[in-house]
Amino acid sequence: MSASDVRIGWVSETAATLELRGDTTLENQRRIWMMAGELRARPHVREVVPGMNNLSVELDPAAPDLESLPQQLRECWLRSVPATPPTRQVEITVEYGGTAGPDLDAVARHSGLSPAEVVRRHCAGHYTVYFLGFLPGFAYLGGLDPCLATPRRSEPRFAVPAGSVAIGGEQTGVYPWTSPGGWQLIGRTSMRLFDAAAASPSLLLPGDTVRFIDAGGRA
Repeated sequence: MSASDVRIGWVSETAATLELRGDTTLENQRRIWMMAGELRARPHVREVVPGMNNLSVELDPAAPDLESLPQQLRECWLRSVPATPPTRQVEITVEYGGTAGPDLDAVARHSGLSPAEVVRRHCAGHYTVYFLGFLPGFAYLGGLDPCLATPRRSEPRFAVPAGSVAIGGEQTGVYPWTSPGGWQLIGRTSMRLFDAAAASPSLLLPGDTVRFIDAGGRA
């Protein structure tokens, strides 16, 4: 990726964001994770937020190098290398279809596959947590079979049940608690994705790999 493919700008008086143009790749996400680790260790850093193809940093208003934050981000990106975190695989058992996955048939029609084949392909995927966002504990997973990519619903739901496994565009994810949402619901898990009282509140963290297991034994 050339320097022209990287855009950096202020988002507030004390925070700046680095954005990558083009498709999201695991290599770029790994570089963002490496940057996040380096920046968190620096003095005067208040917060570092890695996202999908982007990373935001907020400094203390009294930081002596505040004005050079965009240049710091650019230099950090240029010397970064993909960081490969220790592999941690999480298996999530899912009840697909029915009341647990009311949009499974819609995904099947969009993809031209049978509902059973959608489930098989969803379980066959090897997913990587790219970042957490939208809600605490909501992991955006890369690695969805392109055949399963389905647009979000035209009318979002006011209340998606906690544990709902869903597809939104080219990604899949699990809603950590009941919330509004517009992704296509294909199943549900009883696993708890977020516990605010736990030492590590989120079950899934960037770099984790995820496998979905069909509770009905079809995949």
